[in-house]
Amino acid sequence: QVQLVESGGGLVQAGDSLRLSCAASGRTFSSIFLGWFRQAPGAEREFVAAISGSGGSTYLGDFVKGRFTISRDNAKNTVYLQMNSLKPEDTAVYYCAARRSYSSLSYFPKDYAYWGQGTQVTVSS
Repeated sequence: QVQLVESGGGLVQAGDSLRLSCAASGRTFSSIFLGWFRQAPGAEREFVAAISGSGGSTYLGDFVKGRFTISRDNAKNTVYLQMNSLKPEDTAVYYCAARRSYSSLSYFPKDYAYWGQGTQVTVSS
């Protein structure tokens, strides 16, 4: 069982930066593929970024490449999403998600077994 708790959301202006954090419980953190997803009102949940257990491989959605980065600190059981040059269309609830241990990359929410409660990010124009 993995529990995830996100933090770091808020209200910012276009062009600003935010860093989201996701703290995870569990003793097998370094074996877990982690992802960030987001969901805007009326929209489906969409893939933002993912990172392998070791942190050696990262994946980003096309619409955030060059602006967002994902990283993790396995000593702190924490994954981060650094968001730069934020746009109003980035406004959404951002969720941290974890696959089961030793699973590989997936871009699909249905493949993630554990989810945080979400943190709101609002970008004003």
